Amino acid sequence: MPDFEKDDLEKKQPNNFSAKSPLPETESSKGSFTPEVLDKTIIAIPLLRNIKEEDDEIIKCQKEGTDIPPAKYYDVIIDINLNYKGGREKARILLKEMVEQVIVSHPGFPLARINQVKTSVSQQYVFARLTAAMIKSLVRLEDNAAKGESKKEDIYKDKSVRILYRIWPDFKVKSFITKSISTVKADAARSSFSAFGQGITWAVIDSGIDRTHPHFAKHANIPGTYDKDFTVDELEAQAPFNDVFGHGTHVAGILAGEVTEPIIAVVKHRNEDGEVVYEARPEDRISGMAPKCKLVSLKVLDDEGSGLASSLIVAIEYVQETNGFGRNIKIHGVNMSLGYDFDPEWFACGQSPLCVEVDRLVKSGVFVVVAAGNTGYGHVRSAFRDVVALGLPLSINDPGNAELAITVGSTHRDMPHTYGVSYFSSKGPTGDGRLKPDLVAPGEKIISCAAGKRKENAVNSLQGYSDCEYVEDSGTSMAAPHVSGVIAAFLSIRNEYIGKPELVKEIFMNTATDLKRDKYFQGQGLVDLMRAIQSV
Repeated sequence: MPDFEKDDLEKKQPNNFSAKSPLPETESSKGSFTPEVLDKTIIAIPLLRNIKEEDDEIIKCQKEGTDIPPAKYYDVIIDINLNYKGGREKARILLKEMVEQVIVSHPGFPLARINQVKTSVSQQYVFARLTAAMIKSLVRLEDNAAKGESKKEDIYKDKSVRILYRIWPDFKVKSFITKSISTVKADAARSSFSAFGQGITWAVIDSGIDRTHPHFAKHANIPGTYDKDFTVDELEAQAPFNDVFGHGTHVAGILAGEVTEPIIAVVKHRNEDGEVVYEARPEDRISGMAPKCKLVSLKVLDDEGSGLASSLIVAIEYVQETNGFGRNIKIHGVNMSLGYDFDPEWFACGQSPLCVEVDRLVKSGVFVVVAAGNTGYGHVRSAFRDVVALGLPLSINDPGNAELAITVGSTHRDMPHTYGVSYFSSKGPTGDGRLKPDLVAPGEKIISCAAGKRKENAVNSLQGYSDCEYVEDSGTSMAAPHVSGVIAAFLSIRNEYIGKPELVKEIFMNTATDLKRDKYFQGQGLVDLMRAIQSV
């Protein structure tokens, strides 16, 4: 089952943002198309909706004579206009000054602020927490500044004077794992080509990695050179190796690391009464796909497995900066086993700020592997059979919609030809008709490193196994690091392909194993490391 369900996400959403709220004065909530969703706007439609709902609530309270609720805060991503005549850096400075000005002009809101840590990393975005009144004031202030510089009557046509391109809501992101080694033929590649991932570094953008886990000791997988925590506001408060949620460590253990001595893993099944039963399973050894690959922990999810799109964006920009924007690649690839549901009303598919940054990172020579999402299953109402369960097309999550990302769906751990694509795995095509996912990899009942809450839950479920270090989990979150590890292993013996992610993506897609399922379910098929190595 997916490790973080959609219902749980909605419960964790702050009251100031509802991704599915209807457009103002439309029938969008009924599922019908309305032309308003295509209107040009500085404030993105989802954010406009929530501001409109807050305004309506205030008007309602005024009419009824009831207390007006306190103003809500909105986490926003403010996108700089790249066509500004003074250049991007000047636009960024001016935009920060404007945001600070509107905050000062609306006193009494102590939580309103610019996120200086994230903004200092980014060259294109300013990240802030503002009220609705501040957001509106910012747009008006920027409009007036543009009018003062423009010679045209319509300032929206004079792109050179605009500092502000768009204000996006900072979407909530969520997390989406020894037999699977042979399923993708990583074991055969080790025996035949010594493809262990040596000399390759991969960043795991997730909830952190527990650096003390014994899985990472044998090959010293986490040197601690480039790790960073983007969930905090203060630099001194960073803790990239503190993985309370446990998701990032589980993902990292699939990608790299190795233990060659007997271990205890906690697995689960349902008994004849449908009850979940936990059991301890001894394993002789366990290994990631590329056991010698070095890992970098870029923490973007908090202790509950929740985070913001802005954290992913600045993590990507941090990788760019670390790599000298492609001039000196130190981090060869990134794994993102997280994301959020895509809604075609928000923006063109694959053109969200997060997807744009993913594509830019790939163009700089970095491999980006992304989980497709766990929203590929649902129900529809049939005229003849009432409610029917089925796989849902158009369910790829962002940033999996990014064209250049390697988007990974899930299949069975060791019997992919028999069971095909996992029922929960998000299905394509993308909202604009492109093929996604690109590949599938094992994502069901995968055993990997236990940390934080996952380890605590495993220990509590069994008596006498307080030293349990491995747990079982499922989801496309587990499928993605299989592909990350396989590519790392490939690069370790085919060094000439380092910095050429688009070419390597083509190699792996051309050599994938066809599972004979619909192309929008399986993409090009099951990733196959041996065949990829032998093809070049």
